[in-house]
Amino acid sequence: MCGIAGTLNLAGGPAQPAVLQRMTDAIAHRGPDGEGHHTDGPLGFGHRRLAIIDLSPAGRQPMATEDGRYLLTYNGEVYNFRELRTELEAIGYHFRSRSDSEVVLKAFAAWGSDALLRFNGMFALALWDREERTLLLARDRFGVKPLYYAMVGNTLMFGSPIARCSPACDCCRPDQC
Repeated sequence: MCGIAGTLNLAGGPAQPAVLQRMTDAIAHRGPDGEGHHTDGPLGFGHRRLAIIDLSPAGRQPMATEDGRYLLTYNGEVYNFRELRTELEAIGYHFRSRSDSEVVLKAFAAWGSDALLRFNGMFALALWDREERTLLLARDRFGVKPLYYAMVGNTLMFGSPIARCSPACDCCRPDQC
């Protein structure tokens, strides 16, 4: 199942690790096999992992390209990832894992947002381009894997499941929890 969560402070303030932790705690049932967080200035990504394709630590997320330009948090399955991997290897990409997540990440590095047109599957994802300082949120064409988002003050908050915060939560307004 997995689950993704994240924040982007549009005013430029730093992402709050405590908020990411509360967000991933709220979706702990989505991924019992691991948890990951990453902050980069105003951006924060969280991930809960349910390891299916690649059970090794190499499949952990959030996942970054070797040069650090792209950062991905991803939920779902791209059914044609093996074919895409073969195509990416043919143009010089190398892989550390057997996961479809790494194929998705490197597809974006190779083809930009056109990579979305090549994916056959069900997914929700967030991709941060550190060089351009841009965030791409996307989901599969049919919406099998949902992706929710909301503005809370100057912060964009997003996640693959709807997660109800606790009543004591201070990451958003109580009437929005």
